[in-house]
Amino acid sequence: MRPRYSFSSRRTGHLAKMTKQRQKYPELVSKIVDTSDIVLEILDARFPTQTRNLDLELQIRQQKKKIIYVLNKSDLTTPEKINKIKISPKISISCKNREKIKDLRDLIKRVAKTIEKIETRTLKGEKIVETDEKRIKVGVIGYPNTGKSSILNLLAGKKAAGVGSDAGFTKGVQKIRLSENIVLLDTPGVIPEDQYSTTKKEKIATHTLFGGKSYTQVKEPDMVVQDLMQKFPNILQEHYKLKAEDSENLIEQLGKIKGFLKKGGKVNEDKTSRFILKQWQLGEIIV
Repeated sequence: MRPRYSFSSRRTGHLAKMTKQRQKYPELVSKIVDTSDIVLEILDARFPTQTRNLDLELQIRQQKKKIIYVLNKSDLTTPEKINKIKISPKISISCKNREKIKDLRDLIKRVAKTIEKIETRTLKGEKIVETDEKRIKVGVIGYPNTGKSSILNLLAGKKAAGVGSDAGFTKGVQKIRLSENIVLLDTPGVIPEDQYSTTKKEKIATHTLFGGKSYTQVKEPDMVVQDLMQKFPNILQEHYKLKAEDSENLIEQLGKIKGFLKKGGKVNEDKTSRFILKQWQLGEIIV
């Protein structure tokens, strides 16, 4: 039985469409794993544990496929924290700073050389046509918004995949040539089924903190800010240079400083909370 997964949609208010996509995307990603020789799992270097898809990893191991853990956004954390991450083989990169992209490309090529492929040819008329089966296929999977498309663009050396700031931007599979014998397969980002929810506040907050749901999509951004302060004590206070006992007080102070006010001078909590989450998701708040 195949593992079940879920995903993050770019738009809200289209429940029927989301349900249809939830059924389509996970199955698509699972098929990519089936056809790949190597799988790159793109993780957020700040939150590698939370952005792993253990169900897909199990599927990869069961099929005896090669896996490479790619820790993106390394510029938002420290080498010491990355060194403590006990997964292998791993490589830390930064798409933003274009760091270690060549190292990743070289690692893929080294791993590809360890895979034996049977050269397949078919007879078409009087010509022998080489099929795509002899190429090493590298599937690229990851939690929404971990930077998969940006990595593909940098690996390919051109704008090969669409890049969007909203979670779930990639809408289908793209095949991108890395070298003569290696092809990359991009997939939509998926959230494991046991982590996905459209109703449970704690899971929605987790999706938002780790990029699976955009700050523009979440219904109660103030609750996510509260969860953020609980998971990462003092981070927001230090970033905004404010002394706040709880999230309500921090939102109140920051709203006044930024001028995010409603009529009558009352702080616009929604706008202030989304401002905080936007900075968090864009990596402007360092963990």
